[in-house]
Amino acid sequence: MDRYLVWLLVALVVGVVVSNIMVLKYAAKFKWPGQQKSQSPEQKDSKVED
Repeated sequence: MDRYLVWLLVALVVGVVVSNIMVLKYAAKFKWPGQQKSQSPEQKDSKVED
């Protein structure tokens, strides 16, 4: 009986780890609103002069 519980626990831990990795890969594809690429100082100065 104890062997089954050990294997069940191992399977649950592996499942949690794999699912977390899959969620991280999926979430990395999202573009969050409000994030813009930072501009170099030269680009900022050219906009001010225009």
